[in-house]
Amino acid sequence: MPKPNTSRVDREIRLTTRKLEAVRNQEMWPLTGAERRAVLGALAGGSFRVVRGKSTTRAERKLESLWTSVQTRLSGEITALQTERQRIVNEAATAKAAKRSSGWW
Repeated sequence: MPKPNTSRVDREIRLTTRKLEAVRNQEMWPLTGAERRAVLGALAGGSFRVVRGKSTTRAERKLESLWTSVQTRLSGEITALQTERQRIVNEAATAKAAKRSSGWW
């Protein structure tokens, strides 16, 4: 029996891992639309306060919490994909064991 086909899941795991690394470097491309709007809103609010000569602590905290929440989301996606991959491998192993045990020898 051939090896289980996990190439699609493996590709998604690699892509999500790349996205997580990009988020750790605070790149914008892996963010969803809502996350991008929130980041840009926090940046605009912080910029406005800098121009006014006021503290940017709230905007910095908001940005930090946004990046943390995106990292949490992507980590959860990676965990779910790895669980799915393991399920596929286990199903293939079960099918292989059932096929071997069904012989009349």
